[in-house]
Amino acid sequence: MIDGYPIWVVLLISFGVFVASFVDAIGGGGGIISVPVYLMAGLPAHFALGTNKLSSGVGTAASTFRYLKKGYVDWSLGIPSVFLAVGGAYLGTTLQLMADERILKYLLLLVLPVAAVLLFRKKSLPETKGELPLWKRRLAIWIPSLIIGVYDGFYGPGTGTFLLLSFCMLGKLDVRTASGNVKLVNFSSNMGALATSLLAGKVLLGVGAVAACFSIAGHYFGSGLAIRNGSKIVRPVILVVIGLLLIRVLTELL
Repeated sequence: MIDGYPIWVVLLISFGVFVASFVDAIGGGGGIISVPVYLMAGLPAHFALGTNKLSSGVGTAASTFRYLKKGYVDWSLGIPSVFLAVGGAYLGTTLQLMADERILKYLLLLVLPVAAVLLFRKKSLPETKGELPLWKRRLAIWIPSLIIGVYDGFYGPGTGTFLLLSFCMLGKLDVRTASGNVKLVNFSSNMGALATSLLAGKVLLGVGAVAACFSIAGHYFGSGLAIRNGSKIVRPVILVVIGLLLIRVLTELL
C-alpha cells in the first residue's frame, strides 16, 4: 500500500501519467489526461489536483532541462514570460472565485474550433524562426503569456498547447524554441501551484513520487521526439489535444 492505495492502483495511475507526460512534452495539454486518471483512481478532487502538480511538475523539469541542454530556450523572452504567466495565473485564480466557470467554457467552444482550423490550414509549425522586429516579438510572446496565464489560473487544461500555438504563430518562434520556452513557463507555474497544494496538505507524497518517476520518463521520450521531428510530431499531437479538450468541455457543459 502507498498512501492507502494498493500498488496496482498506483501503477495504473503511473502508466496514465506516463502517457499524459509524453503528450505534454510534445504538444502540451497533459493535464487533460492525468487529472482524470487520478480522479478515476479514487483520489478526492483537491488531492488529485495537488498530486498531479507533483508528478507533472517533476516531469516538466525533465523536459525543460532537455530543451535547455539543446539550447532551445530564449531567456530574454522566457524570463519575463514566466513572471507574466505566474502573475496572470494568480489573477485568474482570483477571478475564478468571483465568476461562473461556465462562461469561460462557452468561450472555449468558440476558441477551440478556430484553433483547430488554423492548424489544419497551416501545413506545419515553423522549423525556423520567422522575421519579426524584436519589440513585436516581445509583445507577441509576453501578452499571450499574461492572457493564457489568466486562463491557467481560471480553468487550466490545454495551457501549454495555447502557449505553444501563440509562440509559434504570433511570436514567429521555431517550434523547438517555442516548446522550450513553453516548458520553462509551465515548470514555473507548476512549482507555484505545487507549493500552494503542499502548504494546504493536499498532496499524496508517496503516490506522487512514484508517478513522478513515470512522468520523467514520459517527458524525456516526448521531448526527444519533439526535438528530433519538430512540427511533424508536434502539430498532430496538438490537434489531438484540442480534440480532447473540446470533448472535455462539452461533457462538462452537458
